[in-house]
Amino acid sequence: MEDVKWLLKRYGSLIVLTAVLVITVSIALGKRDRKRNTEEVWEPPVVTESTEAVKEDGPIECFGEESPNPAETPIGEKSEPVSILTAEEEQGLQEEAMSAAGQCMELYKEIEIAYPETEYSRTRSFSEKQRKDVVKRLGEQGFVSVSDDMNMENYQKMEEFYSAYISGRDAMVTVFDVYTEGNIGVLTFIHRNGKIQSFYVLVGWREGGIPEIKGFGSNDLEEIRLTEKGYFIYTNTEVAAHGNLREYYRVKPLSDECRELTRKYIDGLSFVNYNMLVTNWDAGNVEEILMPCMFEDIYRVYTNEPFRAEDGLIPAEIYERVMATCFPVSVEQVREYCGYHADAGGYEYEMIFARQFPPFGEVVDYQQNEDGTIKLYVDGVWIDYNSDCAFTNQIVIQPFPDGTFRYLSNTIEQKELELPQIGK
Repeated sequence: MEDVKWLLKRYGSLIVLTAVLVITVSIALGKRDRKRNTEEVWEPPVVTESTEAVKEDGPIECFGEESPNPAETPIGEKSEPVSILTAEEEQGLQEEAMSAAGQCMELYKEIEIAYPETEYSRTRSFSEKQRKDVVKRLGEQGFVSVSDDMNMENYQKMEEFYSAYISGRDAMVTVFDVYTEGNIGVLTFIHRNGKIQSFYVLVGWREGGIPEIKGFGSNDLEEIRLTEKGYFIYTNTEVAAHGNLREYYRVKPLSDECRELTRKYIDGLSFVNYNMLVTNWDAGNVEEILMPCMFEDIYRVYTNEPFRAEDGLIPAEIYERVMATCFPVSVEQVREYCGYHADAGGYEYEMIFARQFPPFGEVVDYQQNEDGTIKLYVDGVWIDYNSDCAFTNQIVIQPFPDGTFRYLSNTIEQKELELPQIGK
């Protein structure tokens, strides 16, 4: 007992200080864990059908609750942005979103709702035609409207907003983004007193085509940029869970022909998982691009269906037919470079692990050659690195009468960014 008293007398202050420090750290970690758990509980399902569709779970900062007083926000937790809009302006934007959605009610009249009466409710079987009709209807009402793989309606208003922004003038513009599942993200960009911000309203639907506001909130923006090619790229100050640092809209129109060529020949091909698009090649050195991991993407382009491996093995007949059709290669070359297993009569399935925020290709021009081939001029768009022309490809395609085709060659030129390095 005397030893304890002696320790307390000599080191009492140090012991108390240590205890306080341990308690403080425990509380801080507890708050951080609670924040992480909250994000996991409230995170809505991610729709992965397109890079634009994921915007839905990005900028939402609140779901109709009253914003907390910043002074009451616990230390270490993210506070809500202070809106540069007045409460009346925010209410007006919500009313405008509902009014615009009301103009489209008949287009949603026959929809079915999944998970009704929950925050995750969404439309079922919302067709591509319905989606495009909604974009057109909103455009006819004078709104800036857009959707995946569609030209923006009334895009000139975005250009006017950006012109005011770079001139230092206060301005606002609202974009109605129709998601593939039917909800409408209504995003207003505001430049006021030198500060840029976005205000977000998410419009969902109930049975019978009745619109409802599912969420709203503000986001501070670090930067906005309208490129010469016509991409409006905006940078969020803080990134939500699973969100992107940068988001974008394609403002300037792209021809229907270029969009169709992109869909048919380029969509889904990777710049970062294999070197088909980042190496100069033709029939003379095509073996340099043959990698087992590329088959899954090539199969999807060839069949327009996802590949499903059985027991981790791809039958040789399927593998070799796809690769020998899509590239100027022999079966012998495919077997040598793509991991053929003679004893099993097939190829081992090699899964591609998704990379976060990779570049994507976009056909911006094309040339029909006299020999029936098509030369595609493709820009590599890498939004997360603030570039709509990171590099350019010239890809020669040979279409066949049965609807299949062959990639004959590729040349690539570095533009705004260095080429991705692919490991063998």
